[in-house]
Amino acid sequence: MSLLRSISTVGAFTMASRILGFVRDALIAALVGAGPVADAFFVAFKLPNLFRRLFAEGAFNAAFVPLYATELKDGGRERARAFADQACAVLVWSLAVFVAAAELAMPWLMRVFAPGFLDRPETFDLAVLFARIAFPYLLFVSLVSLAGGILNAHHRFAAAAATPILLNLCLIGAVLGLARFTPTPGHALAWGVFGAGIVQCLFLFAALARAGERLRAVRPALGPKVRLLLRRALPVAVGAGAYQINLAIDMIVASFLPAGSISYLFYADRISQLPLGVVGVAVGTVLLPVLARQLRAGDVASAHASQNRAIEFALLLTLPAAFALVLVAEPVVATLFGRGVFGPAEIQATAAALATYATGLPAYVLARTLTTAFYAREDTATPVKIAVACMAANLVLNLLLIGPLLHVGIALATSISAWLNVALLAGVLVRRGDLVFDARLKARVWRQAAAAGAMAVTLALILPLLASGFSGGEASRALALGLLVAAGLLVYALAAWALGAARLAELRAALARPALDRSGPPGP
Repeated sequence: MSLLRSISTVGAFTMASRILGFVRDALIAALVGAGPVADAFFVAFKLPNLFRRLFAEGAFNAAFVPLYATELKDGGRERARAFADQACAVLVWSLAVFVAAAELAMPWLMRVFAPGFLDRPETFDLAVLFARIAFPYLLFVSLVSLAGGILNAHHRFAAAAATPILLNLCLIGAVLGLARFTPTPGHALAWGVFGAGIVQCLFLFAALARAGERLRAVRPALGPKVRLLLRRALPVAVGAGAYQINLAIDMIVASFLPAGSISYLFYADRISQLPLGVVGVAVGTVLLPVLARQLRAGDVASAHASQNRAIEFALLLTLPAAFALVLVAEPVVATLFGRGVFGPAEIQATAAALATYATGLPAYVLARTLTTAFYAREDTATPVKIAVACMAANLVLNLLLIGPLLHVGIALATSISAWLNVALLAGVLVRRGDLVFDARLKARVWRQAAAAGAMAVTLALILPLLASGFSGGEASRALALGLLVAAGLLVYALAAWALGAARLAELRAALARPALDRSGPPGP
């Protein structure tokens, strides 16, 4: 399977998940709005996801996938299964203890992660309750991540990419069906998160069984391979921890801002996560096993080609998304969320945060791609040092910007620190000779930027013509947004083709190619 085809598979499922996510968030916005209940739920929802990215998707998986792939190649399936079983046992027992301790300590954890809620006792109490209901999701989704890592090592990407769809379905079901039986919709959503963890876990373990793999219950033991896994995971955990501390800092600072600030940032982040999830997650998920295999075989030229094509593909999709979201943030927010208790003030505040987040979109995706290049070379320490530096920069920027810009200052600090992260990661890789920009990438980047610029000019000219549509009802706004998106896509596609930013024949060949070894001619 080619790199681009694998990325497309993961991206397609992620796109389906994001679309359902918009349905979910539109329902939450309409029924819950951006008040105390919404703020309490979003903080409670962030906690298990914060630690999930730290333990499972961050440190554990980044260290596990290359080691599992090595065991699979050198020792066959049985040795790889034995290693996976031991890794699973250590993960489960460690997280079970952690989840139990967190449940007991939740009021104190909430004082750390949302200290501003102490001035709003009702919101604080709701946040503690919602977090206690939702936090066991961490254990289930960590097992999901481990099972997904095994499937990805076997180049089976679809099932793991589809699991977020189940989370969104469970939350939609909770807010539509369960909310009428609970004190607030926030209670129903918290139980929806808990149930989603169980559903996702059952789904992915069934996918493992269909692939002829399974995770067996064994007694945890710190054998040589597991100790090596933990040694490699530790620096990644520190690096992931630095990134998660950035998110925690944003949440802590936002809790002191006026009520609704956490919700504005959440809704804006959800929209910006569409291109990040579809492109960034897909590229990072597929690129790690591909690079690990190529480097293990000593094929450095193919590894460089894969990195260049991943960067090229990431920029091809994220540059126009960034330009578009900066320009049309308010119509997008109004169309997606502007109903029920989510009124004009909430729309404007969320749109301001979205436009600011969008300036960092290419950086978020490039950072995932570049970090993967370190992990594939079994260097998990360097990204840590860079992440810590960016964390410090984010903290300083937060403190400088929230005064004049309130919640928008938090979004701006996030974008600036993301670009700093990319600059430092790329600088180290280039200096080591591990990232060599080929002629094709150098020629394509400026053409992609020019095509995105042409699209932006078109959107700026069309937007006033659709003003009456965006000021109408829901159907009118949806039609106007659809026309705006269609026009932007058409202009960008034509401009990209005319300028040579992308070639249809190359995309067809990449999708059909069985293995991305050299990834096509290097010329522009």
